[in-house]
Order: sequence, then structure tokens, then C-alpha cells
Amino acid sequence: MSFLISNAYAAPAAGAEGGGMSMIFMLVVFAAIFYFMIFRPQNKRVKEHKNLMSSLSKGDEVLTQGGLVGRIVKVSDENDYITIELNENNQVVIKRDFVSAILPKGTLKSL
Repeated sequence: MSFLISNAYAAPAAGAEGGGMSMIFMLVVFAAIFYFMIFRPQNKRVKEHKNLMSSLSKGDEVLTQGGLVGRIVKVSDENDYITIELNENNQVVIKRDFVSAILPKGTLKSL
């Protein structure tokens, strides 16, 4: 019966292809992609937000992360809180970090 079924032999062992240098090269490429696609833009955003936080002053019209639009009435330097006037009757105290943008002057009047 063995004349109907051919014998199967193992293939000869292949040597290591590429070696360790290609693996190191791939790791360097992935590190560069990670740096330029994730780390660098995030640092840029953090730096811009810090500049925004340091430039807040009384009278600026701001937009908060919660969607509130108002004018800064009081800036407290010792505890990082600001008071925002939403209209003539309402004032809100929020943490400085929650300001997402400084709006152009006159934005509140146009709303």
C-alpha cells in the first residue's frame, strides 16, 4: 500500500533571515513614528494651552470646556480660579484650566 502514498520529508532548516539589525531598524522606525504622530503634537497642544492660561486677564471673553461663554471679571493668581460673568446677574467661579479658548472682543454682544 505504500506505493500509492509518497513519503513526506522535512524541509531543510533555514538560516536566520534578516538578523538582528532589521529588528533594531524596525524599532527605530516605530519610535520615530510614535514621536512624530503622538508625542510631539501632544506637547505642542500642552504648550499652547499653558500660554493661553498665562494670558488670561480681566475683561477677556472666554469659552469654557463646558460650553459656557462669558467675560472674565476676576482673576485669582494664588489659587488658579477665575470668575466669569455670564450675564449681568450670573457669575460663575471656575478653575483656570477649564478655559478652552479666548474669544474675540464683542463676541458676547453678537450672541
